[in-house]
Amino acid sequence: MSLEIINLWYVVSAALFIFGLKQLGSPATAVRGNKLSSIAMLIAVVVTLFNKDILPWEWIIGAILVGSLVGAITAQKVEMTSMPEMVALFNGSGGIASLMVGWAALYNVGNTTFTDITILLSILIGGMTFSGSILAWGKLSEVINSAAVVFGAQRFVNALILVAIVVCSVMFCLEPAVDSPYLYAVIALALIFGVMAVLPIGGADMPVVISLLNSYSGLAACAAGFAINNNILIVAGSMVGAAGIILTNIMCKAMNRSLGHVLFSGFGAVKEATKVEGEVKPINSEDAFLILEAAQSVSFVPGYGMAVAQAQHVVRELGELLEKNGAEVTYAIHPVAGRMPGHMNVLLAEANVPYDQLVEMEDINPRIDKVDVAVVIGANDVVNPAARNDENSPIYGMPIINVDQAQTVFVLKRSMASGFSGVDNPLFFGDNTRMLFGDAKQSIAAVVAEFKT
Repeated sequence: MSLEIINLWYVVSAALFIFGLKQLGSPATAVRGNKLSSIAMLIAVVVTLFNKDILPWEWIIGAILVGSLVGAITAQKVEMTSMPEMVALFNGSGGIASLMVGWAALYNVGNTTFTDITILLSILIGGMTFSGSILAWGKLSEVINSAAVVFGAQRFVNALILVAIVVCSVMFCLEPAVDSPYLYAVIALALIFGVMAVLPIGGADMPVVISLLNSYSGLAACAAGFAINNNILIVAGSMVGAAGIILTNIMCKAMNRSLGHVLFSGFGAVKEATKVEGEVKPINSEDAFLILEAAQSVSFVPGYGMAVAQAQHVVRELGELLEKNGAEVTYAIHPVAGRMPGHMNVLLAEANVPYDQLVEMEDINPRIDKVDVAVVIGANDVVNPAARNDENSPIYGMPIINVDQAQTVFVLKRSMASGFSGVDNPLFFGDNTRMLFGDAKQSIAAVVAEFKT
C-alpha cells in the first residue's frame, strides 16, 4: 500500500476520532461516540500494518488478540465502583506505552535533533504518567492511604527533581544514544516526579488528577507520534491531551480552585474544618415513603456511595414510581461527584435513567429551595454546607449542590463517617435533614416496596 493511501486512511481515522470525541460530550450519544472512536483506532492499527517498517505481522496480530481478550474480560468483570481505578490503569498503560515507543525510536538511524527532543518528551511524559497513574490507582483502590501526603521540603525537592530533569535532558540531546546514562537518569527522574506529583493530592481532588493524567497520556502519545513520524498517533494524542486539559480546567472551576492549588496545596493537609456537633434525626423506610408519597418534586443527588451500594437501578425504579405518583423527578449531578469525571453520569446511564432528567449543579441550585425532597445517596463533599460557611474547611469556596435549602433532605448513609476527603458534614445535623441509615440499595428497595404495596 502506498504512503498516499495510508495517509488517506489516517485522515478517515482522524475524522472518526473527532466525531467520536464530539459525541462523547452528551450522554445520549456517548455510546455511539465510543464505537466510532473504537472503529477509528481499529482502522489506524490495520492501516499501520501495511507500513514496511513495523514488526512482523504475527507479532502485531498476536498483540491485538491478547489485548482484545484482556480488555474484553476486564470490561465484563470490572465493577462500577472500580471504574476510576480502571481509568487510572488505562492512563498508566498509555504512559508506559509511549515511554517504550520513544525508547525504541532511538534505534532508528538518522534521527534529527527535533526527533531526539520528541523522543525525550515521550519518555519523560510517559514515565511521569505511568508512575503517577499507578499511585493514583493505589489511592483510589485504598491499597495505600488516600490522604494528601505533604512534607516541609516537598516543593524544594520537586524543584530539584525538575532541575535535574532539565540538566539530564540537555546532556542527552547533546549526545543522544540508546545506552546514554543521561537517558536512564531521565527515565528514573520521570518516574520519581510522577509519584511526587500525585502524593500531595488528596481524596476530594481525585477527579482532577484522573483527568490530568489522562491529558498527560495523550501528550505522551502525541510526542511518540512525532518520534516515529506517525500522523494518526500525533492527531489522536493531541486530541486526548487537549480534551484532558479542558476537562481538568472544568473540574478545577467546579471546585473553585486553580490547578496549581490542586497539585501543590495538599487537600486537607493544611486546614482542619471546625468540628461539627449536633443531633441527627434518623428515619425509617416507612416514614420516608410517606414523605415521598406527598412530594410534588424530588431531586436525587448521587455520590460515590451509590456506586458502592450498586443502587443506581433501584434509584431509577423509585424515580419512575414517583413520576407515576405525579412528582417531578430530577437527578442533580455535581461535576466532581464520585472519583472520576462523569462518574455519576456513567452509573445513571447504566441504569437507563432518562438523559433529560440529569440536571447540572448550576441549573438545580436556583430552584433547589422549591424542591420538596432532596435525596442524597452516598454524597458528602459535594453537598457539604461547610464549603459555604466554614472558612477553616479544606473545601471552603467550592461550589456545592445546596441541598440544605430544599424543603426536606434525606441522606442515605451506612454510618456517620465522613466522606473520602475526611471532612465532616454539618448537613447531617440540619433541622430539615433526616438520616436513612443502612445500605443505600436496601434502603431504597424498602421504599420501593412501600410504594408497590
